[in-house]
Amino acid sequence: MDDVPPDRLARNPKSPYHDAAALERGVGVRFKGVEKTNVEEYCVGEGWVRLSVGKTVDRTGAPLTVKLQGAVEPYFRGAPR
Repeated sequence: MDDVPPDRLARNPKSPYHDAAALERGVGVRFKGVEKTNVEEYCVGEGWVRLSVGKTVDRTGAPLTVKLQGAVEPYFRGAPR
């Protein structure tokens, strides 16, 4: 596996951008220089993150999200396996 996380990644297994191997390895995200722990999806090329809003869920049980524009810096946490 590369030392660079994917350009676009989603936590939702139904998404075409879901990558279980990368998520299992542990991906951290810095958005505008600040570490974010509530990222549901991100895209480096387009410069946006989708953050969950508290513990609120929609009628299907998926978290409600807000999409924010800005500099996105994903990285792998810890040492490569």
